[in-house]
Amino acid sequence: MPLVRIDIPHGKPDPWIRAVADGVHAALVATGTVPEADRFQVVNEHAPGRLIADPAFQGFARGPDFTLVQIFWSAGRTNDIKRGLYAAIARNLGADPGLRGDDVMVALTESTRVDWSFGAGIAQYVPEG
Repeated sequence: MPLVRIDIPHGKPDPWIRAVADGVHAALVATGTVPEADRFQVVNEHAPGRLIADPAFQGFARGPDFTLVQIFWSAGRTNDIKRGLYAAIARNLGADPGLRGDDVMVALTESTRVDWSFGAGIAQYVPEG
C-alpha cells in the first residue's frame, strides 16, 4: 500500500515522466513485496529553484535532473528489502529514462496499517473493535 510522491524538475516530456513513475512502481513490485495493482503515485514538477538539493551531499554529484522519490508504506520490511528497493529504483531509472544514479534520491516513511484509509473514511486494514 505505498503512496509514492515523485518530485522532478519542470519541463520533462510526458514519456520521461511516465518512465520514472513506471520504473519506481516496477521496483516496488519486484523488490518491495507490493502487489502490481497497488499503485498510487503523485508526480510534482518544480520550477528552477523550487527543487533544492545539495549538489555534493554524501559525495554525490547531483545535476539538474535531480529526482526525489518519497515512499510512504507500512512498516515491517527488512533492511535488505529496502536496500534492494533503492538499488532497483536507481537501476530502473538509469535504464529508462536515463537518470544518473547520483540524481536519484529515495526517502521512505513507514506507518502502521491503521494510518491508512483507502476511501469512505474506513481503515480497511484494521477491523473495528
